[in-house]
Amino acid sequence: MRNTSIMTCIGFIVLCAAFVSGILMLQGCQKEATVSGDKMEMSTCDGQGSAVVAKDAQGQELADALMAQWKRDHPDRNWMEAEKEAHELMPPADNSALLQGGQAGGHTYGQHTERDLITWARETEKFALEGSRIFHNAQLLGSTVSVSCDMCHPHASNTHPETYPKFQLQLGRVALLRDMIQWCIDNPVRGAKLKPDDPRMRALEAYIMAQRTGTMMEYGKH
Repeated sequence: MRNTSIMTCIGFIVLCAAFVSGILMLQGCQKEATVSGDKMEMSTCDGQGSAVVAKDAQGQELADALMAQWKRDHPDRNWMEAEKEAHELMPPADNSALLQGGQAGGHTYGQHTERDLITWARETEKFALEGSRIFHNAQLLGSTVSVSCDMCHPHASNTHPETYPKFQLQLGRVALLRDMIQWCIDNPVRGAKLKPDDPRMRALEAYIMAQRTGTMMEYGKH
């Protein structure tokens, strides 16, 4: 009974905190509002832009106006869906089995939920999709001759990430996948050198490896 009361109290505190945060957020949006005639300009709630709305706008009307402006300011907000439509991408692994059977109690994955799995899949797919966007875009690759990776490797074909590390004839030494990516950027792409931890290099690796989902690893294979 005592535990129930404590949980109820904690729930009430959290609810109050959320309510106060919402009020403060709205006040933050309205703080910089400037009125001109029957219109007013106010900062959007992300603090990155502004929107012109009716002076007497409130509630849903105000929320819709701010959201409409945010969408205009972020035309690439649906870039993930657009990238998937434009180019093939293998889906990430289905981890639903982690929520079944022995995955419970004190097990490492025992405390995870379906929401966690959705987050993992979305973030992993987003990472690979960013690689796809770079792979298919000469400008993002920094090419000086308008060459992108897909011109030689449509959908990351003939890249064989599962065979690395291996002795690479072009380099005269054993190479990792990122070494061969850099060779391609240096030569056919004629782009700038990427550091191994450059977000673009990591995303390119993620995309290329994602496209070989289900392929057996066999390092050193030619």
